[in-house]
Amino acid sequence: MSPNDPADRPPFLATRAVHAGNDVDPGTGAIRRPIVAANSYALPEDPSELDWSGTGTRLYTRNGGANQAWLEDKLAALEDPSGVSEGGCAAVALASGVAALHAVLFTFLRTGDHVVSSDVTYVATHRLLTELLPDRYGITATLVDSSDPEAVRAAIRPETRLVHVETPANPTTRITDVDAVAAVAHEHGALLSVDATFATPVLQRPLERGADLVVHSLTKYVNGHGDAMGGAVLGRRELVDRIRADAMVDAGGVISPFNAWLIMRGSVTLPMRMRAHCDSALQLARFLEGRPEVAWVAYPGLASHPQHELAGRTLDGGFGGMLAFALDGPPELQNRFVANLRIITSAVSLGHDESLIVHVGAGSDGRAAHFPPEFRRYGHLRFSVGLEDPRDLLADLEQALAALTR
Repeated sequence: MSPNDPADRPPFLATRAVHAGNDVDPGTGAIRRPIVAANSYALPEDPSELDWSGTGTRLYTRNGGANQAWLEDKLAALEDPSGVSEGGCAAVALASGVAALHAVLFTFLRTGDHVVSSDVTYVATHRLLTELLPDRYGITATLVDSSDPEAVRAAIRPETRLVHVETPANPTTRITDVDAVAAVAHEHGALLSVDATFATPVLQRPLERGADLVVHSLTKYVNGHGDAMGGAVLGRRELVDRIRADAMVDAGGVISPFNAWLIMRGSVTLPMRMRAHCDSALQLARFLEGRPEVAWVAYPGLASHPQHELAGRTLDGGFGGMLAFALDGPPELQNRFVANLRIITSAVSLGHDESLIVHVGAGSDGRAAHFPPEFRRYGHLRFSVGLEDPRDLLADLEQALAALTR
């Protein structure tokens, strides 16, 4: 076997991004999958034995539609091209990233179960684990600094069924060693799920590092154009099939055909876009770190980042497009700076083609208690670096900083 012979190895990532899930449409001869907007599919001549909640036969879009299936094929190929996870890799695409995360919790947890989770997570994750699941279903969670595997180990109880980590974490960019945490979780019979939205399959594939499930908000980098909502869970087929049956069909979190088609289209350029995001983010992080008006910058590509060395070992080909920073001054100064920006847009979300920035106050949600002290002093500016020319972004930051002194 030769690694130079395409027949002896899976295609490289950029090739998979273009071709996986796509084929010639047999009805029209189009070389792109069409949008199949139907909510129902033709039944067999005798449907009397069909399982109306089943997913093996395409019959109703809530049970799985054509565009969803094609997108899932592409996502599985991006995440796990060689079937390295036991039983191969499968994907289920859902209505949003939060729907995907909820699907994991809904499917694998029962009353009385316990979760160990990163203490810095997306706000909806934090609320699910600290409010909704404990109050309504008696499912408890312990939040820890997941960059310390021993803290994860110490938090595990006999009733722990799931360890959930977010790496890089939103918004602190903290890095967790997935290999080490996977070993701890499996030693105690728990599943490990990883929210890898910031990294995407381009920079990190947690299934290769021992994770059981990977969660992505497809709304962000995988789609990449700020025009569609979606989420996905990937893992061994037996686990994903349980999510598909329970959280998708009977809880109704299915993705729409149009959103699946948009995300499929956007994912084709994901490898090239992530390289540009990473390159520009590193330039901007270095620029900001060198400015006297800036109090601190959190970006895994900087030597000053607490997990810089770990990020270099666990992120492949770049450090991501997300950074956080704060100016040395009160919230009013942060707001004035954002108002001075001309190219970078003040808006939520991330992973778009356009650069986005948002000023998050120090006490704006319940997660802040777990943020590093610098995040809690003035709040922080979360910066999603887009695809504009980095020279224009640098100039925009520079003029916005200069305007503060006028």
